[in-house]
Amino acid sequence: MLKVSAGIDIGGTNTAIGIVSDNAEILAETSFSTSKYDVLDDYVNNVSSTINTLLAGIPNAELRGIGIGAPNGNYYNGTIENAPNLPWKGKVLLADEIKKHFSCPVVITNDAKAATIGEMVYGGAKGMKNFVMITLGTGLGSGIVANGQLVYGADGFAGEYGHSIAVDNGRECGCGRKGCLETYCSATGIRRTVAELLCAYRWPSEMRNIPYEQLTSKDIYDFAKKGDKIALKAFDFTSEILGRKLADLVTILSPEAIFLFGGLAKAQDLIIEPTKKYMEQNLLPIYRNKIKVLPSALIDSNIAVLGAAALVY
Repeated sequence: MLKVSAGIDIGGTNTAIGIVSDNAEILAETSFSTSKYDVLDDYVNNVSSTINTLLAGIPNAELRGIGIGAPNGNYYNGTIENAPNLPWKGKVLLADEIKKHFSCPVVITNDAKAATIGEMVYGGAKGMKNFVMITLGTGLGSGIVANGQLVYGADGFAGEYGHSIAVDNGRECGCGRKGCLETYCSATGIRRTVAELLCAYRWPSEMRNIPYEQLTSKDIYDFAKKGDKIALKAFDFTSEILGRKLADLVTILSPEAIFLFGGLAKAQDLIIEPTKKYMEQNLLPIYRNKIKVLPSALIDSNIAVLGAAALVY
């Protein structure tokens, strides 16, 4: 039998599922919309049937376990708790619900922590004992590795850096507070920035012809590469806030490297170098020119699925 694990990456927009071998090869994968499943039972049923369909296409596959990365996923309790970007509110007993469909272990953690494990096991953080993963997706997640160990904290929720305050009394966040980092530095955040800039400046921009609901971070990147002044300013504004906040994080953790992962991080030259520049400008002198800011080494692979699958082991 071929022993495999299932990795599930639950995002605010989409859910990705992959079947992963012991040597980290994704043997089969697919994705579907998370947001269309308002009822948890319907979502769990679709996850279960999707895993079974993927397994059916792999000869002699034996499922040894299921790992899940999800916003506000609690490793200790197997729950998702008050995730602002998901359709199910309160405490969701997701691991227990999925266990009803399978006779194998089901483990859950924060989606950013799953990506962190993926980077540590398979990516650019191999051999590193102290690093940070920042995921720039629908929101902003983070995972912290200190002295070779993933940091969970007393309750399993350590590392929610996206909900640290970036701007006093700033943009309203899905968590109910104002000015959270993810309201500025995320795919959603940069769209909000563009909307504000289009109102604040009279510069010509093709983005004025796109309804806000249809504008994506990829569109903003494409326009920035064409020289659109609004798009370029949006990336610079985003990088400045992220760089300043990473400088604060460095004073607490002194990591060897900070990895950026997710859709917005794919803008590489428009986000990574400017973020490092602004971070260096705001660092204490003892930290300057020491901390690497890097794209995920697995940025074109599904690192979150790999990381979630690695939880099984």
